[in-house]
Formats: sequence, structure tokens, C-alpha cells
Amino acid sequence: MKKPLIIFVISALIGLGLGYLVFDVIGSDDSKPEVAVSDKEDASTKEEETNNTDDTVAVSDDNILQAKGCLGCHAVSGLNLEGGATGPDLSQAFNNVEDKHGKPLAEFLKEPTSAVMSSVIGGNPLTDEEISQIVEALQKAAE
Repeated sequence: MKKPLIIFVISALIGLGLGYLVFDVIGSDDSKPEVAVSDKEDASTKEEETNNTDDTVAVSDDNILQAKGCLGCHAVSGLNLEGGATGPDLSQAFNNVEDKHGKPLAEFLKEPTSAVMSSVIGGNPLTDEEISQIVEALQKAAE
């Protein structure tokens, strides 16, 4: 009776240790989503893209999509922004939101008709300036 109990306890401790290793140590910090321009680019190329506003949205802390936490759930492949996989890619949101939710993107961001987005934006409302910056970024992504 003691031997199976000892094996169980040792297995449980090993399992907990591996779980900690995989989800906490290897998984790194989940509170700040990673944003990458491309897997093949190095840090100097990313820095150049941060300063280039012609083709992509700047990948930095002042990026409105990152600053407002959009990239925690959404990616924007049209701007080469990686984000969470919980929500849909926002690359075509500028074109698709009106058909899906019955109002333009700017109006949707003021008063979302989606239950999930209502709770997200309701807890952290966007200013008119933030809405216009998001709409501008997503319009660029849709081009």
C-alpha cells in the first residue's frame, strides 16, 4: 500500500515541476504580448521598421493597437503584427465590421455589438482620438 502511494506522490511532484517549467519558465511573460515584424528579421531591421511609417505601423510601445491591448487577443497580419490567437485577425476589420455588426468600425469601437468586445471596451472605453488612430491603422492594414 505504501509503494503505490509513494509512486503517486513522486509522479505528482514531477508533473507539477514539469508544468511549472513549461508554462512559467519556458512560456515566459504572458502579460505583455510579443509583437514581431517577421521571424527572419533581426533587431536592427525591427528598429528600422519602427521608424518607417510608409508601409507598416510602428512596432513599439506607442503603437495604439499594442497600447490599448488589442494585440493581447488579436493579430494584424496586414501590418505584420503578431498577437494573440483568441480573437480574429484584424487585417480586414475595416472592411468587414460594418457587414458583420451593422455599423462602421468607428461606431463599433464606441458601442460594440459583440458581447465579448462590449465587456472589453466597456471596462476600458476608448477616446475619440484613440478610435480614430485604431481606425486609421486598421484601414492601412486592409489596403
